[in-house]
Amino acid sequence: MSSHAAARSPGTTLAYRPFAVPRPGADLALTAGIAGVLAVVAFAAQGGLLLGRTTKVELALLVGSGVTVAASALATPQRGRWHGATAAGLFLALGLFTVASVAWAVAPDGAWVESSRTLTYVAVFAAALAFVRAVPQRWPAVLYGVALAGLVVAGYALATKVLPGQLNPDELYARLRSPYGYWNAVGLTAAMAVPPFLWLGARRGGPPVLGALAYPAVGLLLVTLMLSYSRGGLLALALGCALWFAVVPLRLRGAAVLGGGALGAALVILWAFSQDALTEDRIPLDVRSSAGHQLGLLLLAMVLGLSALGLLAGFLAAARPLEARERRRAGIAILCALALLPVGLAIGLTQTQRGLFGTIGHDVSQLVDPKVAGVTNSPSRLTQSGSVRARYWKEALQIFGDHPALGVGAGGYGTARLRYRRDSLDVQHAHGYVVQTLADLGIAGLVLSLLALGAWWVSAARATGLRRRDRGQPFTPERIGLLTLLAVVVIFGVSSFVDWTWFVPGNALVALLCAGWLAGRGAPGEAVPGRLLLRPRAWLAERWRVAVAAAALIAALAVAWAAWQPLRSLNASNDGLAALEGNDVAAAKADAVTAHNRDPLALDPLTVLAISESRMGNTRAALAALEQEVRLQPASSEVWLRLADFELNRLKRPKEALRALAAALYLDPRDPVTVSAYLEVSRRVTGTTPAVAPAAAPQPGQQPGAPAQPGQPAPQQPKSAG
Repeated sequence: MSSHAAARSPGTTLAYRPFAVPRPGADLALTAGIAGVLAVVAFAAQGGLLLGRTTKVELALLVGSGVTVAASALATPQRGRWHGATAAGLFLALGLFTVASVAWAVAPDGAWVESSRTLTYVAVFAAALAFVRAVPQRWPAVLYGVALAGLVVAGYALATKVLPGQLNPDELYARLRSPYGYWNAVGLTAAMAVPPFLWLGARRGGPPVLGALAYPAVGLLLVTLMLSYSRGGLLALALGCALWFAVVPLRLRGAAVLGGGALGAALVILWAFSQDALTEDRIPLDVRSSAGHQLGLLLLAMVLGLSALGLLAGFLAAARPLEARERRRAGIAILCALALLPVGLAIGLTQTQRGLFGTIGHDVSQLVDPKVAGVTNSPSRLTQSGSVRARYWKEALQIFGDHPALGVGAGGYGTARLRYRRDSLDVQHAHGYVVQTLADLGIAGLVLSLLALGAWWVSAARATGLRRRDRGQPFTPERIGLLTLLAVVVIFGVSSFVDWTWFVPGNALVALLCAGWLAGRGAPGEAVPGRLLLRPRAWLAERWRVAVAAAALIAALAVAWAAWQPLRSLNASNDGLAALEGNDVAAAKADAVTAHNRDPLALDPLTVLAISESRMGNTRAALAALEQEVRLQPASSEVWLRLADFELNRLKRPKEALRALAAALYLDPRDPVTVSAYLEVSRRVTGTTPAVAPAAAPQPGQQPGAPAQPGQPAPQQPKSAG
């Protein structure tokens, strides 16, 4: 193991200025801009599950991406090939296929929302390609921005634990989950910020004070990751760091940063894990506040101690650089220490009740067994192998087995899984990109994803010099920076394989920026363009630039308009509900019609319309609205329940209500409300209590509320929205 440090003379200690800071300039401004955008998206979009927040962020990203692509097309000098174009084209094909899935989706309104999300990601990726084409020499600003944004988010997450009374008084859970509302997203943010800080602390140039601050930053990120109890984040960080140390020739320096930060973080974590006030759920606020203040003091002490350690390490490295023989010995010592870790773990497992192989076999069975209950929500989960993901993955594969070619449509897993589930959990995501894609988009969607990934890898390998033909290329500062960006993308990819964090814009945007920069950079050492063309006359001389810029803006605005419609529809539906509460039935009906016109795939407008028509005495029109809901989403048990309720309580037709309940029971046989309603109405119709069994769901083209045709076998989950 070698750091490949350049030899220095003893006289270089005179030039060591530990508190030198970077001068204001383009890199500093660009760093602030990138960090600001990433942090604002994380706080504004949160977990990506609230339509209002997510849509507003998507609109901003779409418009910003369109402007970026347009500006790059106008101002970037012509140079070589358009690197990353194939990856962008295949990514766009995946986005368009997601849009097409609205036609057969079991939840077409959800497919619309997911199409907007995917196309927004495509736009961000394209903007990153355009960005690197315009200013490829500004790669340090990208690393600085990713590191700073991750530290801001992690710092806020820790602040909610230190000052719960001011920032998080109503929190019920001990795991860190702010600002996303999802702990694994917090853990992933912290993990993705670690490689940039390893680069910052290990690089040979730059202000020493920034390298010293990398030590406490890594410590804070590791504390955040551990207090989120994110096993997926830990796995992703381990693999990402393994890649970084394998390909970046700053191993000793990086090991010092990571080891120092881990040592400081370990002291804080060990204390925090021993405090019930910090690790148990539903702790009173006053108890949490007292423990949080103590945690804050420990974090402050850790930051001061690691900062001093970073300054000391920088001074020693400048005063007496290690010779090649010493670096080799230090590297061998670190490798031996790492090799002893699995040996020590194996020895420890031999002392357990099951023994080494028995424990391993038991843990593997717990990991893949869908019947295993969820693990505890405490620090002990970090050492447990069981997970409910096996259950979600099994359901996703069952859905895929019934719809192998095209899936059930984007965003359809949450609706389709109700037919297959064996619990009462409300789960919207399959917790894994591969299984979710198989369930939602089938083989076609997965093939498109793999093709896009393969094309991106070809471009990224070219940029980072990892191709076979690039062996022996020098490790320039830029190449090391690009390899660090690659580690960030790998961390995100590993997490997305075992979680649904790609739905979280704050996580996905970081990975898309890094991935797009890598894909668009080109071969290492490739010449950067000349001065940007900032004169309109130069643009008019090459009209293709104006055409590309106009097309980018028009496409971005068109997608933004489409992405805005579900939110406009939801707002109108909410206005209708408010009007109903105020007994203004006519206004409620008008709002419902407006909402339906804005998003004809949404169910809420039809529900508000049915309530309005019913209150106005138009029972036939109300029934027609509910039947339209069923025709729109026959695979949703909720629409059948609403129809059954109307048939039973408004129209006084229990037989028709029983037919609708039978369909709802087929689609969601584990829902206690549906089971109870079915039994009650069945007793009223037949006078006996039947054995509850899933009924045959109506075909999409079948009249709503009508039973299945005699002799027809019970069909699987409907494959079309009708």
